[in-house]
Parts: sequence; C-alpha cells; structure tokens
Amino acid sequence: MRFSTKQIHAGVEPDPLTGSILTPIYQTTTFVQDSVDEYLAKGYSYSRSANPTVRALEKKLTSLEDGSDCTCFATGMAAINAVLLAFLNAGEHAIVSDVAYGGTYRLCTKVFTRFGVEFTFADTSDPDAVQSSIRANTRLILTETPANPTLKLTDIAAISAIAKDHNIPHAVDNTFLTPYFQRPLELGADLVVHSTTKYFDGHNATVGGAVVSRTAELDEATRFIQNSTGTIMSPQVAWLTLQGCKTLSVRMEKQSANAAAIAKFLEGHPMVERVCYPGLESFPQHELASSQASGYGAMVWFEVVGGLAAGKALMDSVEIWTLAENLGAVESLITHPVTMTHADVEEAERRRVGISDSLVRLSVGLEDVDDLIAALAAALDDA
Repeated sequence: MRFSTKQIHAGVEPDPLTGSILTPIYQTTTFVQDSVDEYLAKGYSYSRSANPTVRALEKKLTSLEDGSDCTCFATGMAAINAVLLAFLNAGEHAIVSDVAYGGTYRLCTKVFTRFGVEFTFADTSDPDAVQSSIRANTRLILTETPANPTLKLTDIAAISAIAKDHNIPHAVDNTFLTPYFQRPLELGADLVVHSTTKYFDGHNATVGGAVVSRTAELDEATRFIQNSTGTIMSPQVAWLTLQGCKTLSVRMEKQSANAAAIAKFLEGHPMVERVCYPGLESFPQHELASSQASGYGAMVWFEVVGGLAAGKALMDSVEIWTLAENLGAVESLITHPVTMTHADVEEAERRRVGISDSLVRLSVGLEDVDDLIAALAAALDDA
C-alpha cells in the first residue's frame, strides 16, 4: 500500500464482534484470561502493559514509518524519556542536537545529569562536529531535524553513517515533517521519535508520543521502559490519533503550501528583518531540505524590524493566528519560543544556537492563506 492508503487502513480491521469500521476504544484496566495455562494467549492482561486500541495505532505508525515496530507513549516527552532511559546508564554519554525542543533540553540537563549521564549539545548540521564529539562512553545520538524552533537541519544519512561506524543508535525526532515528508529509517536512522500531539493528531485534541524502531530488539528496549515507567498512551488518545492519521497527507500538503506562501510574503515585507523556511532558496540548507525530504513542512519563523518589542506587539495583536504553544494542528498558531517553548533554556545557550529574543514562530494551519497573510500584514503595520 502507498502512504495515503496506509494512513487509513494500516493497523486496523473491522471489529470482529460488531463489524464497526472504527477500532473500538478498549477503555478497560484488565483483561480476563481463559485459564492460567493460557495466560496472555489473547495478547493482553493489563492496560499499562498493552491495550488493543493503542496497539492498533502502534501498528499504523509502524507501517507509515516502515519500521519493525512502534511503542506509543502518554506524551512526546515520555517518548524522548524512554529513548534516553533505554540506551543510557549512569556514566555514559549522549550527543544531542544543539537546537532541540526546550523540553528535551530540560530533561537532559535538569534530570538525567542528576544521575551521572553526560551530554554534548553538538551542531549536528556538521558531521565533523558530531564525529569529534564521540567519546568512548557515547551510547546514543539524538537529532532533531528540522530543529525546533530554528529549523536547522541535520543530514540524517551522514549522521547515521557515523553512528553505525561506532555501533551507536541514532534516534531522529521527526515531529516537524512526519513520515509523509521525511523517512529517517530509510536514511539509516535506528529510531524515529514523534510527538503525536502535533501532526498525527492535527486537531489540538490530545498529547501523545511514539517511538518507531528499525529492529525488534530496539523496540523491546523502549517497550520495556514504557511498561516499567507506566507511560503508555491512553486508549482514548490512541483512538483520536487513529482518526487524525487518516487525513495526515492532505493536511501536510495544504499546510505546507500555506506555509510556503506565507514565507514568501514575509520575505518581501519591509517590516520583516529575517524569515526562515526550508522551502525558500534563501534558507541556508535549502539543498539538503530538498534532497532528504519530499516537502518542506508548515513551520516558519521570522524577526520583525524593531526587535523584541515589535515582535511582542505583533503576537499580542494579530487576528486569526492564536497565541499558544503546540504546533501541527489545523489552527494556525503563533508562538514566542523564548517565553514559551524554550523558556527553560538558559539565555546564553539560546543565543549560542540562534534562538533570539525577537524570534516569532509560526505553525501554519488550514485556514485560507489569503486570510492568514492579511492578518499578518495588518499586525505588521500595527507593530
């Protein structure tokens, strides 16, 4: 099956009892066993360990990423946490993209370092920087591409080759592009991480996460953490995400087309000092964006002439665009990373990796693009 067919049909079957076309929500704690000797014969015993609704979503995401298996989690951060716990012990070292979601940075620097895990936040857009960061105790490379919020790219194939040479798992956060536009496992990665909260859900309705693995052994490692820490996705969230998946490709196409038009508008506006979108030829890594992905996504950022004060005025006054965290949904959102998504990243570190105080992040939705542009134009005039 091709992608658009798989996003609808993979992992799900009509309910054998009623014929329901939608997977039931198995809202249950426990599952009755036929006998002691046939314990787990049906595959389920307790919903912390496995649940049929969650399993349907895991099968679907496995198919969409062409992986070996998938483990779903209560949040995207629970998925990141599982990858770190699965492959890192006290005294070991991981390389992480220097630009990453603020929650990832916080988890690494404020939690795992308390237990003796070491991190290097390397410029993973530069393979030489990754190579030079590898130590004898390096056990994981975690990259985020495009990175949140600067959209800096990592050459997945190049970093995967380095990881393979050193027998180190390479995990890629593929949240911004999804498997519809970018396929890390085909480029050599070992694990793919998603915040399903974003484009898989697509409707600002749930929080969830997933890890798709290249091999059964890698999946077993993350699934062990899922069960041990009790961070499995809930059946209700899995059911809603299953519905969101069905329109992933059409949403990604339209949202990305809207984003491209908005980026071009911003690039030509006199009140915009700088605009960044992988689909623009002015984007520093435009060639890599075109070669390793089939689309450019729906995330844009820009800086307003007048700096932070002008940017705040725009974000506080713009209509249609909603000032909120999250991204990837049908509603267009505008976000100030420094005070919202990346507030826990130290100012010096933000400046080092290019997250300026005046950076305005856009998650472009499905509204009429002319309305979105008109709203930004009015807010820029006011700012």
